[in-house]
Amino acid sequence: MDAKMVTPRTVPLKKVTMLRNGTKKTKWYWKLKLGIRLRAIKNAFSTSVHQHRRYLTCSTAVHGQQTPINGAISPIVIKHKNPKKNDLRLTKPLASLLRMPLRAPDFIDYGNHHMTPTISPRENISAVWRDLHGAGNWADLLDPLHPFLRRELVKYGEFAQATYDAFDFDPLSEFCGSCRYNRHKLLHELGLAQNGYKVTKFIYALSPVDGPDWFERSKIGKVWSRDSNWMGFVAVSTDEESDRIGRRDILVAWRGTVTPTEWYIDMKTKLKKIDRSNKNVKVQRGFLTIYRSKDEQSQFNKTSASEQVMEELHRLIEFFKQKNDREISLTITGHSLGGALSLLTAYEAGVSFPDIHISVMSFGAPRVGNLAFKEKLNEMGVKALRVVIRQDIVPKLPGLVVNSIMNKLSAVTKKLNWVYRHVGTPMKMDMNMSPYLKKESDMSGSHNLEIYLHLVDGFVSRRGKFRWNSRRDVTLVNKGSDMLVEELRIPEFWYQLPHKGLVKNGYGRWVKLGRNHEDIPSPLIQPSKI
Repeated sequence: MDAKMVTPRTVPLKKVTMLRNGTKKTKWYWKLKLGIRLRAIKNAFSTSVHQHRRYLTCSTAVHGQQTPINGAISPIVIKHKNPKKNDLRLTKPLASLLRMPLRAPDFIDYGNHHMTPTISPRENISAVWRDLHGAGNWADLLDPLHPFLRRELVKYGEFAQATYDAFDFDPLSEFCGSCRYNRHKLLHELGLAQNGYKVTKFIYALSPVDGPDWFERSKIGKVWSRDSNWMGFVAVSTDEESDRIGRRDILVAWRGTVTPTEWYIDMKTKLKKIDRSNKNVKVQRGFLTIYRSKDEQSQFNKTSASEQVMEELHRLIEFFKQKNDREISLTITGHSLGGALSLLTAYEAGVSFPDIHISVMSFGAPRVGNLAFKEKLNEMGVKALRVVIRQDIVPKLPGLVVNSIMNKLSAVTKKLNWVYRHVGTPMKMDMNMSPYLKKESDMSGSHNLEIYLHLVDGFVSRRGKFRWNSRRDVTLVNKGSDMLVEELRIPEFWYQLPHKGLVKNGYGRWVKLGRNHEDIPSPLIQPSKI
């Protein structure tokens, strides 16, 4: 019996090879010999590279050498020690070595108009809109991702992002918790007017919590509301956009968790009945609390967010049915908590409008309800596409541990009604596919909606590389995070009001600028005329 042999690297190998001359050579011998040769080649290459070491500098020239990029001078310059003819030198900039189509100089406006537009083409999708909104459960549209679907996802994702960008969360502001703009200006101020929608109503929600002072949003005495928060909006497609997309689209966009009270309520994971007619259908208690809470003493929430949005949907759908000009669709979008509220809205809308095509496009949304909730939505024909990132923990909640175990035992547990279930078709992405994002783990960064939109815009397929001709501005990733690689030199968390809201008045003093009268929230404002 051959003795068990151990290599110098403690790898057990049993076979022994006999050469013609009778010499015994074990496999570890050949493995070690090959390893020595590979190390010799590696050392030789390292020595060659060491002789031509790269140096990075922030200056635009080193010893008179300049690197032109797009007709301008690159701030990344590479110099070499003792250059010789016919030498193998690393002459590519660092960003190119990282396989990034864009480099730091591409984010500097040199005035030579070398930048590409960030708006993708807007094709007519009137013949295929049903497929794009889940008529076939997005079969053959996700991997590879169809360009039309990509643009639809980015469009609706930007509507969800608008609920963050316009949200006033300045604790020193008397309007903390409201929208910075009135509904007529919202999309224009955020650069989304070209999407072809008109906002008809703002939605407000309560987060009822009896807690300590730090739970309060504003740190000043007089505020617009101490109990309500701006939570989203309802919009409708214009005539021109309706011609392009093939129907009259009613949009509901929900904001994700921002305030401390919302974070607290999100943690209430006990299941609660949503439908009195079906006691088996249950959803997370915290989400339902935000969606259905109201208070007669509240200025903005005498009616709940649920009642506000459903009242507006009834008004719009009745108007367009009487007009009878186009088919009507309802698209609901949101990120995180907004994705959960989207499913609750879809459930109520499915009950009230059985003849309307209802679709949900959510980003980083958690689980919302149990198996009966999922089955009821499927029965009503609600189509849900949930975009998730592998590194994001929120889509794994609630029930991070319990649900993972139950899913592995699905043959036994698939009918348990107390286990949380995801609804809809998943579109899974990985942060590592983008050459622009940092590779280290960051739970808060991986949940950022701008990162979701960045990955959607660059996504081709699950096994494919990041789309080299993606249009969306990469700098938006760092709007509320620090997830872009350092080589791009984009400031972190750069999105804020100029001078943090201070302006210099005619007397040379820095003061806070008061809101325009039309931008001050009022409970007396009526929905927009259609």
